[in-house]
Amino acid sequence: MLNTAIKAARRAATVINRAAFDVDRIAITEKQHNDFVTDVDQAAEQAIVETLLKAYPDHAVLAEESGASANMNDDSEFAWIIDPIDGTTNFMHGYPNYCVSIALQQRGIITQAVIYDPVRNDLYTASKGAGAFLNEKRIRVTKHDRLTNTLISAGHGAGPRALDEYLRMYQVMAERCQGIRSAGSAALELANVAAGRSDGFFEKGLKPWDMAAGALLVTEAGGICGEFNGESKYLNKGDIIAASPKVFGQMITLLSPFA
Repeated sequence: MLNTAIKAARRAATVINRAAFDVDRIAITEKQHNDFVTDVDQAAEQAIVETLLKAYPDHAVLAEESGASANMNDDSEFAWIIDPIDGTTNFMHGYPNYCVSIALQQRGIITQAVIYDPVRNDLYTASKGAGAFLNEKRIRVTKHDRLTNTLISAGHGAGPRALDEYLRMYQVMAERCQGIRSAGSAALELANVAAGRSDGFFEKGLKPWDMAAGALLVTEAGGICGEFNGESKYLNKGDIIAASPKVFGQMITLLSPFA
């Protein structure tokens, strides 16, 4: 199943890379304020779904652009959670920070994850209980144990209320860490935490397809993911903190008032 997801991600990347040569010709629709979809998102998603369902026709699908398949429900044994381009706004502007994100949920538990960065040709993979990998090399979260030594990544949702809350959280965190980065792709930010490129990540108002694959990468790399209050229902709630274990605890202490 992991190999099939990798194949699907690479097929989507072919669509994305072809379009990236001429972003001015991409057809763009605004779903809501500062939330966009392009015809490339839709074509990439179609390539992913076709690849997965050709191999597993009975599996359910939850995809960002097409939504849930007819057989998607709480009793679905297997469900693919798909974001064809996480970081669509970046892609639209030619900003090189976006990815394909695919996760497999089995009886409510994420068991397989693929994040593919077509710009850098970085392939992140994870299987539950088998570790996390970047280009087939094992990855681990950082070993920093004090927030003052960390680089943290973050993001915020659309709308003035989300921005206002984010700025307050930013101030709380920025006063206590070495720096905060916000690059516009939650999936890639989670992958960076798993790979030890950053020490932690926080964001509110996300969707399951933004987090599912990246969260498994983090936990399989030795990190922790949770809501702002420390609970584990982040895929349903949409609010997530991800970090190495000791940094996670310190981030929860600071960010729990925003739960």
